This record gives sequence, structure tokens and C-alpha cells, in this order.
Amino acid sequence: MALIAEQIAQELNVKPQQINAAINLLDDGATVPFIARYRKEATQGLDDNHLRHLDQRLRYLRDLADRKKVILLNIEQQSKLTPSLANEINQADNKTRLEDLYLPYRPKRRTKGQIAIEAGIEPLANNLYNNWQLLPEKEASAYINAEAGFADVKAVLEGASYILIERFAEDANLLQKLRKHLLKQAHLTSTVAKGKQQEGLKYKDYFDFSERLNKVPSHRALAMFRGRNENILQLSLVVDPNNEASSFSSAEQIIFEHYNFRLTGQNAADFLTKTIRLAWKAKLSVHLETELLGQLRERAEAEAIKVFATNLSDLLMAAPAGAKTTLGLDPGLRTGCKIAIVDSTGKLLHTTTIFPHAPQNHWDKSSRTLVNLCQQYNVELIAIGNGTGSRESDTLVAEVIQSLEKDKPQKMIVSEAGASVYSASELAADEFPDLDVSLRGAVSIARRLQDPLAELVKIDPKAIGVGQYQHDVNQSQLSQMLDNVIENCVNNVGVDLNNASAALLARVSGLNKTMAQNVVAYRDEHGRFNNRKTLKKVARLGPKAYEQAAGFLRITDGDNPLDSSGVHPETYPVVEKIIQQLQSDIRSLMGDKTQLSKLSINELIDENFGELTIKDIISELEKPGRDPRPEFKTAQFKEGINTINDLKVGMVLEGVISNVANFGAFVDLGVHQDGLVHISALTDKFVSDPREIVKTGEIVKVKVIEVDPSRKRISLTMRLNDAILSTTEKQQTQHKPQANPTKKPQKNSTNKPNRNKPKPVENAAMGNAFADAFAKLKK
Repeated sequence: MALIAEQIAQELNVKPQQINAAINLLDDGATVPFIARYRKEATQGLDDNHLRHLDQRLRYLRDLADRKKVILLNIEQQSKLTPSLANEINQADNKTRLEDLYLPYRPKRRTKGQIAIEAGIEPLANNLYNNWQLLPEKEASAYINAEAGFADVKAVLEGASYILIERFAEDANLLQKLRKHLLKQAHLTSTVAKGKQQEGLKYKDYFDFSERLNKVPSHRALAMFRGRNENILQLSLVVDPNNEASSFSSAEQIIFEHYNFRLTGQNAADFLTKTIRLAWKAKLSVHLETELLGQLRERAEAEAIKVFATNLSDLLMAAPAGAKTTLGLDPGLRTGCKIAIVDSTGKLLHTTTIFPHAPQNHWDKSSRTLVNLCQQYNVELIAIGNGTGSRESDTLVAEVIQSLEKDKPQKMIVSEAGASVYSASELAADEFPDLDVSLRGAVSIARRLQDPLAELVKIDPKAIGVGQYQHDVNQSQLSQMLDNVIENCVNNVGVDLNNASAALLARVSGLNKTMAQNVVAYRDEHGRFNNRKTLKKVARLGPKAYEQAAGFLRITDGDNPLDSSGVHPETYPVVEKIIQQLQSDIRSLMGDKTQLSKLSINELIDENFGELTIKDIISELEKPGRDPRPEFKTAQFKEGINTINDLKVGMVLEGVISNVANFGAFVDLGVHQDGLVHISALTDKFVSDPREIVKTGEIVKVKVIEVDPSRKRISLTMRLNDAILSTTEKQQTQHKPQANPTKKPQKNSTNKPNRNKPKPVENAAMGNAFADAFAKLKK
């Protein structure tokens, strides 16, 4: 454990004592949000990013340590464990190196090499390996064994060759050298499978594609892997793209050098050369290609999961409109627009359906209905889902607002991604058993405007639509990462104990689904919670769960004002000292930064609570119950721009970032088809990650630079001063010959390559069929 703590400490550039403290807390059942918020003293300020990395690495390194024990025991039982090998195994710092070392001792099926060894041919292999002057045919004649299947010299030499090939393929140090070389130099090549050209048109960019392995970005890698899974593409690693097939590859040269072979015409030179080439072709290259492509996929999946997690975090932490009576409108044409009104706490007040659009065209009647509902329920916000008919419905709502003489509500088009999933869920059925499924979606749309976090936690994050290749990645890792994101967001914001749903409560540190349901059941039976201590009466919510959860649960207008803040009940005695020191009362102190600035922190420090904890308490008292989310703003979609056909090149529009990928950002312009701002068009400066510039939910201004209604493709730029190329200029630009992807730019060139120049965009493969055309985006 000490070694593990030291290794993680080096990775995070912190002290081993900090890591040991965090490990002890995690092992004791503490959650990451709790440790990050309320155990800063113990960990000396490790934040949730440190702790998430620590938690992940701790599991990996513990698994590695357990695997070492199993391997050492297995080799020892074979009576082959030497002190040197044991030391190498104990020093292995990753699973790949460990398995390389175990390879020669791993139980395996009977191989050609083993058959040759059993026939007594191993001495011949050793002799030819050590003495290159020996004549292979002459030496082999002494090992002919017809009964064992080696009836002639040729068969004997093949057996000796198999023995050496397997020895080379199980050499951990050779594997390490070759792996390092391939990672540095090999190219990933992709070709179209025979006869699949038409079927796989969406993968056209990869029909004849090559890129250095260590340069392949995650979205391109996942697109190619998907193409391979669909039997459209064939992938392989090419060590030396420009090497002649007849000459030795650089990998084969490494094998020669590793074994110090200097073969210059000796009697056994031809035998050993053929053996090495066969070892590379039949064993080593196959093994390493499978391994490295697997690693590439793992890295690509990890990056895609990270993208999803970042976008989800941005979406969950979007600004809430607040506790206001809200009308949710789920737009529809033939089936009508579903209406749901919820009060400031999210409680459902009324539902109905209107039919303003074709074929019914009850526009005036629908308008009167909305006016009456707004007046009857004092509606303050109108949330319009962004599905089919949203812009038409937006026009209707605008007329309604205009006709109201006073108390005009504010309207906003919101993403309805996942609303249908929630509508059909068990959770929605429990909440609204008598409500039609279609109307539940309108309730979700209204609530997600009030508080995106509280509503979106009810929906499987994979249904929210902010991921990249989300169905292609490791689903357990994706779920774990998304759960971590939701847990962080919920606990950073805090949860109103008297209004929160069971789905939201279940995400609070220390609580699980059963405890959350018990909290709601207790609330329904006994009424609102007036203080945090009452939580201890909830069934199955023990002292540990209370310790973990209490600080993240808020009670407004309760017995103790501190219960509405992020101050943990265990530190209430510190607040009592603060009250005594300032000769004041808690209600006047909360929010009074001037009074709190007069505190003497040193007088408050004792053996239980140190400086970090006390500063956190003071910070919370200065802004009790503060919400870390930004101020609520709405995007203003341009009037008259309702469909992709209304867009014109050169238009400057306001939109909302709907998704961020590695190659750019998607923007909702209110035309039912997101546009793409390629990474090269986000800003005038070089950008390595689009998330440095934009995030999901952000309101941005963009210029339309290309529209293709027939293919539903919109190309945008955030560089509003960019000149728009004419059709002739575009054609001239697009017909320039493409450079060889494996050819390096000349160092003395005066024209430096644009590091943000668009490469093939694979969103066709990830389900956004329009986006691959944006690879043609030019400055």
C-alpha cells in the first residue's frame, strides 16, 4: 500500500501523506464529494479531480498487485521462479509489462514449438542460434525422428525454427522495444473491403487512408473501428509505409539488433534470417497489431467518454431559470402540441393539448387557450421543446405574449433530448400514473427550464444526446464516468431536502436509491423536514450515510438557518465560536461579509478543525446556499428563420451550443438541424480542444458560411470577420491535389501548415449524417 500511495502521489505531484489519508477515507466508505468538501484538513486540500484520479488509479494498482501475486504463485508452482524474474515481475508498473513477463510461463495449448521440443530438437535450435558457422542441414540430420513426426531434415529444421520463433515471441524485452518502435513510427491504414464501396459510402474518407498511429485522434479512430465492425473497412498497422516489400523492415532490424545477430554469409545465416522474418510476420506483428489497435481503441474510447462527461457536466450545470410557474410546450404537428403547467416547485397544475398547426390549423383557438392559461396560472416562463414544429410553436407563443397586457411571461426554446425516454420510464409512471405518456414529456420540458440539473438526473445520460460515439465505447466505463459527473454536479449545487425527487436525492453523497425513496416516503408521511437531524429518523439512513449526506442537503425556512447552507452539522460548534467571538447572532451574520472579515481565524483553530475547514465555513457564511451555476440567459433565435431553407450564406445568428466534439462544436439555430463550427473556425488562434473556447449550453454568435439543404448540412464560423468564398473560389480550393498523408511538410517551407486544418469529419459514422461535408470547410 505504501508503494501504491507513493506512485499515485508522484502522478498527481502531491505528498504521499495526502494520498494515504484519502485512501483511508475511501476505504472507510467516504465518497469523493464528501472528502473534497469536508475533509480538506485530512487530505490537505485534494480536490475532486485529484480524488477521482486517485480512486481510479487505486483500483488499477490494487488489481495489478493482486495479479502479480497470482503470477508469482503460478511460476513458482512450475519451479521456474528465479530471484531475477521475481524482481522483474514485482517492478512491473503496468499490466502490459506484467503479462509480457508472464507470457513464457502462461499455460497454453500444445504448439509446434512444444512438439519439436518434446521430439528432442531444442538442442539443435540452441546450437544454430549460438553458432552461426554450423551447417543447418548437416546438424539437423542427427535429429531425425520419424515416430515424432520429423521424418527428414526439412521437418527437423522447421521444428528448430518454430522453437526459436516462439522464444522470440515470448521475449518481454524484445516486445517492449518493438512496441515502443511501433508506437513511434507505425501508420494505421484503412482500406475498403472488396465490394463494399456503395454500402459503405459514409466511410468514404477511409477507403484509402493512412495516418501515423500516435497522431490518430479519438473520433477518427472510433469511426474506423465502427467501419471495421460493420465489415466495411479493413484496418492494419504498417511499420514502414515507404519501405520496399523486399527489404528488411525496421521492426525486423530491431530483432536482429536485439539478439546481436551479425549475419554476413555464415552457414546458418539464411536459416536464422528466414526464422526472424517468419517470427515477425507470423507472430510478433500479429500480436503487437492486435495489442496496439486495442490500446488505440481504449484511448479513443476514454477520450470519447471524457468528451461526453464534459458536455454532460456543462449541461447539468446550465443556469436554472428558477422557481417560477412554467408552461411546458412539447411541439407537434399532426398530433398537436402537448401543454403542461407546473408551479414554482415543479408540481403539476394542468395539462391539455392544442392543435395550432396543419392539418387541423386551429391557430386562433390555440392562441386563446394559451392566453387563458397564462392568465389563470400566472405563468412566468414558457419552455418550448426544440423538436418538430418548435419554430412554428415559438411564433404562436410570441403572439400570445404580445397579446397579454401585463405580467408577460418569458419564452425559451429548450432541448427536449431524453424527454420521451423519461416519459416512458418507470420513474415517470410512478410520478404520474394517470397521465398520458405524451403529456409527461411536456412536464419534463417545463421542469428542465426551471432546474436542468434536478430534471435531467431522472434521464439516462446516454439519452440526452451530448455524447460522441457513445454506443461504441465501453459501456461500464461510460456509465461509471457519467455517474461520477452527476454525483459531482448534484453535490456541488446542493439539494433542497423538502422539494427534491427521489431520483435527485439518490445522487447525493452517501445516499442510494432505497434511502432516497425512504426520505421521500418519510416526507410524504410526516410533512416537511424542519432540520437536518430529522434525517436520522429515516429508515435505513444510518450515521455513516447521515455524515456523508447532511452537508449537501438544504432546508430553507427551517429551525436552524445553517441547515440552508453548505456548512456541515459536524462543524456547527465552530459557528457557535464565531457567534461568540463577534458577539452577534447567526441570522445577522449570514451574508454579512463585513462582520465576518473581522474574525480571528487562529482563535477558532483547535484539534478537530483546522484553518482550511474554518475558511470554508466563513466562505459559506458569506454566501450561504450559493449556487455555483451561472446567471440565466436566453438565446434569441432570429425571427423568420424557421427551417434550413431560410438560412443564407453570410447571415450572423445567435444560437446555443448543443454538443462539443473533438473536431468542433454543434450549434442549435432553431431550424431543426444543428450546424457545425469546425475547430478551425472557433477563433483566430490555434485551438487543441474546442472546450477551451465553448461549452454545451453556451449562447454564441455565428456566421453561416455554407448551407446544403438537400443533405441537411450547415457550416458555421465564430470568426465573424471571415470572408465568404465564392462558388468559383470554393471549387478551385476543393480541387487542389491532396497531399500524401504520410509525407512530412518541408522544414524550410515558408507556408507553415495550419494545425487546425480540418481533417475528415466522421460524424456520418456517429449518427450525425450531415457533418462529414464540413471536412471541406476552408478559411
